[in-house]
Amino acid sequence: MKVFIFDAAKCNGCYSCQVSCKDEHCGNDWTPYAKPQPETGQFWFKLNEYVRGSIPKVKVAYVPTMCMHCDEGPCIPACPMAAITKREDGMVLIDPAKCNGCQLCVNACPYNAIFFNRALRVAQKCTGCAHLLDRGWPIKEPRCVDACITGALRFGEESEFAEEIAKAEVLEPKSGESPKPRVYYINLPKRFIAGTVYDPEAEEVVIGANVTLSGDASATTTTDEFGDFWFEGLEVGSYKVVIEASAFPTKEIDAISTQEDVNLGDIALA
Repeated sequence: MKVFIFDAAKCNGCYSCQVSCKDEHCGNDWTPYAKPQPETGQFWFKLNEYVRGSIPKVKVAYVPTMCMHCDEGPCIPACPMAAITKREDGMVLIDPAKCNGCQLCVNACPYNAIFFNRALRVAQKCTGCAHLLDRGWPIKEPRCVDACITGALRFGEESEFAEEIAKAEVLEPKSGESPKPRVYYINLPKRFIAGTVYDPEAEEVVIGANVTLSGDASATTTTDEFGDFWFEGLEVGSYKVVIEASAFPTKEIDAISTQEDVNLGDIALA
């Protein structure tokens, strides 16, 4: 059974994956796998950009969304025409010749990954480039994977990725109940708490200050040559930061919520 693996830490946001999907499917009729994808309005593979934090503590992350080719996809029983099938290799396809345009699958998809082509009156989505794989394309990967220059996106047998899958996670569907997707994510962006420590009298940053995090997680770090500290990979919760440096009073910051990424700004030790 095939799976997709995406490592957010390796993605540089080049968008080659998204563009290659458009290149493969716009203007090309791959019936019975899929009719042409519209040039606008649909992204069967979409790379989403997330700008986190606030200046100057800002990080950018990229997370793609696509059909998850679920093992228990609710789109399949929702289709009254039996147009949606799950193949032995794990890919889920919509047969455009059988689709009657009722859009029940569009509403059933918990990932909003199925689109309706109003011009052709058919439901459409990622096919995993099954038309290429079935015809012996020597690359043996979907176009989006082949276009990924950093190796952030990979495709292959589930058994080949057992180690990665063990530490990966899946995107939570809007329904709350997982339909067992076959797209796995590694290093998805979590929350962070960051700040800059400085000496207001000397008007200089404080290098090497000890910073301790407590609360729903605990960690320690020291400020770098810019006086900065970062706590990354945090879950949503409540935290406390304690800053200690020689010749300075201890600084405590309580009740830090990570509902969003937190930039504590410039923190004066005085």
